Amino acid sequence: MEAITIIGGGIAGLALGAGLDPKRFDVTIHEQRPGVPAVETSLAMWPEAQAALAVLGVLPQIRAAGTAFGGMALRDAAGTALVAPEVRGVLGVSRADLIRILDAAVPASVRRVEGRVDEIPATGPLASGLLVGADGVHSVVRRSFWGARSQARLTQYLALRGVLPAPVQAGAGGEYWGRGQLFGITPAAAGRTYWYASFRSNLGPADVDAAAALQQAKERFAGSAPAVRTVLEQATPDATLAQRIWTTPNLGSFVRPGAVLAGDAAHGMTPNLGRGACEALVDAVTLAELLNAHLVEDALKAYNRQRALKTQLLRLASSAMAGVALAERSQPLRDGLLRLASR
Repeated sequence: MEAITIIGGGIAGLALGAGLDPKRFDVTIHEQRPGVPAVETSLAMWPEAQAALAVLGVLPQIRAAGTAFGGMALRDAAGTALVAPEVRGVLGVSRADLIRILDAAVPASVRRVEGRVDEIPATGPLASGLLVGADGVHSVVRRSFWGARSQARLTQYLALRGVLPAPVQAGAGGEYWGRGQLFGITPAAAGRTYWYASFRSNLGPADVDAAAALQQAKERFAGSAPAVRTVLEQATPDATLAQRIWTTPNLGSFVRPGAVLAGDAAHGMTPNLGRGACEALVDAVTLAELLNAHLVEDALKAYNRQRALKTQLLRLASSAMAGVALAERSQPLRDGLLRLASR
């Protein structure tokens, strides 16, 4: 049995634990906070992520728990639709449901260790076998193996997310782009509404108070469309996740001797493309399939070839999209170009 230690019990860590061959690998997952997230949020599952979920055998459960996306209008701050593309093949699913389903798919033979890992010792169980950093944008594995230059980078933006019990108002769905701010309203499972917002803020960078973040959001979006203001009036601090946005730098390689990165630890990106969770799933399933079929060294080389360049390009594209969506001085030009493009 070959030892694999996964640091992080989130989407990437659980998917990898579910995909590895228990007859070949002795797997341990270190989880800082086992269980589902306290605050409900929603994730978009693009076709590539759904294919990864199918490999794990859990796609039927995800489809049963999720909801299909339809039209997703891009609007100006007043609510006027600038572009209204039809979104096909994308499934919205609760992060809590995704975590719960992945957790149930992990074999009973996988050892679970609860507690935060703050450092990687030179000797002991964490130093033997293959170490997988699936521990998010502030990855201790990345810091230990890739060095200080790999530290996460703080952006100037705050992200808020939450789920409301009522369905999306008719004609209100989509993403609202204002001057230096954006607001999204999309359907969530069980006839609910998922909302998200982003704008420049000095709150944080850690332990952002949800009540303070909601108050800032209400002030920033006071002049926005009625649908946006209605959502913020209904949102409550205990049902709102508020975080500063961090990203990872370009690593070049996701592999070091004895270690490999997956998910946000490898390519933490802004949320503007809605691909972070999807790429974490694809990372995990790709890595599991390669490890199951090849020698570890060969599997890691193939994983790096298949995943590093693509995800780094997505990370850059997401940052570029954030620059467009959150434009300030060039916002009138941006909206004018979008109107022209939609004719």
